[in-house]
Amino acid sequence: MKAWILMLLALSLPALAQAEEGGKEEDVNKVAYVALTPPLVGNYALDGGPKLHVYKADVALRVTGAEAQKAVKANEPLIRNQLVALFTQQTMDSMSNVDSKEKLRQEALKQVQQIMNDETGKPVVEDLLFNNFIAQ
Repeated sequence: MKAWILMLLALSLPALAQAEEGGKEEDVNKVAYVALTPPLVGNYALDGGPKLHVYKADVALRVTGAEAQKAVKANEPLIRNQLVALFTQQTMDSMSNVDSKEKLRQEALKQVQQIMNDETGKPVVEDLLFNNFIAQ
């Protein structure tokens, strides 16, 4: 009876190993969205006028694979700093209409990819999404 159980276990081990390897391959190609939390909040269009202009941006970064996700998380403080610097430089026009916000999103993506390329040797981030973007 014990020999039969051992034989059954011996035959099932290669199948278990294959299942684990398949799971690792899936993780490599799995798309994930890394949310930068808390949202980015700050002032922009600092033209010296009496009115204070404020933005709030909920940003998510699209990556593929667990390694890319870890790389983004490891570099999140640098990414946040660069995005805050970019948003602070904006004007009322670049924060107010849809076309300008799309240009801002593309510039933010380009800058995040540059950071990741400098830090990891690969752009890593495939897309940058504004889940919510408010400018007043």
